[in-house]
Amino acid sequence: MTLFPDSKTFISVGALSIQWYAICILTGAYIALIIGQYNFKKYGFNNKLLSDYFISVLVVGIIGARIWYVIFMYNELYRDNLLDIVRMTNGGLAIQGGVIAGIAYSWWFFKKHHVDFFFAGDAILPGVLVAQAIGRWGNFLNQEAYGSIVSLEFLRRMYLPQFIIDKMFIHGYYRHPTFLYESITNIIGFLLIYFVIQKIQKKQGIQFFSYFIWYGITRFFIEGLRSDSLYILGLRTAQVTSIIFVIIGVIGVIWCMQKGKPVVQEKEA
Repeated sequence: MTLFPDSKTFISVGALSIQWYAICILTGAYIALIIGQYNFKKYGFNNKLLSDYFISVLVVGIIGARIWYVIFMYNELYRDNLLDIVRMTNGGLAIQGGVIAGIAYSWWFFKKHHVDFFFAGDAILPGVLVAQAIGRWGNFLNQEAYGSIVSLEFLRRMYLPQFIIDKMFIHGYYRHPTFLYESITNIIGFLLIYFVIQKIQKKQGIQFFSYFIWYGITRFFIEGLRSDSLYILGLRTAQVTSIIFVIIGVIGVIWCMQKGKPVVQEKEA
C-alpha cells in the first residue's frame, strides 16, 4: 500500500488505486449533501430522505456527465477504443450532462416521495456549486480543464501558490488556471444564492433557477478561455449549454415570482 504515489493518486494497493479526482468529487458531493440535509431539517422536512437520494443521484449524475462527455468526444477518443468509455480514472466528466441527468432524476425522486420539487431544488442546488468548486480541484490534479497559453509572468502577477503555477505548465506551455476561476466563481455564487437570495426570495424555486443563471453566465465566459473544450458544429458545447441554462434560469425566476408557491417558513427548533 502506497499513499500519494504520484500527484494524481491518493492511494494505491497493488494494481488498484484511488485517484484524487474521485476524492474531490465525493468530498464535494458529501458537502452538498450536508447543506441539503441542514436545509431540509431547518424547514421541518425529513432530512434522512436525502441520504437515500444522495447515493442514487450521485450515480445518475456521474453517468450523465460521462455520457455527455463521451458523446462529444466519441470520434476523437472512443471510436477505436470502446473499453475506454468505462475508464474514468483520468477524468472525462462534463458537468452539464451531470446536472441535466441529476435534475431529471430528482424530479422523479421527489415526486415519488411527495416533496415539492422547487423546495427540494432550493434546498439542494446551491450546494451543488460547492461540490463543483471542489470537483474542479480534481481537474487541476489531473491537469485538465485548463485554459489557453499565458506567460509565467502572468501567473506570477496573480500571486498564485507555486504548486498551482507548476501544475499549469501543460504540454510545454503555461496555461490559464480556468479550474481555479470556476472554483472561485462557484463559491461566490453559492454565497450569493444562499446568504442573499435565500433571505429575500418570496416564492419557491428562485434559488433553484438562480443556480442556472449564475453558473450559465460564469461558465460561458470561463469556457471562452479553455483550450480543451468540447465542440458541436464548431461551437463550444459548454457555451451553448450555458446560454440555454441562463434562458431557463431567467424564465424560471420570472415564472416563480408570478405563479410560484410562497417559500416554506423556517420551523422553530
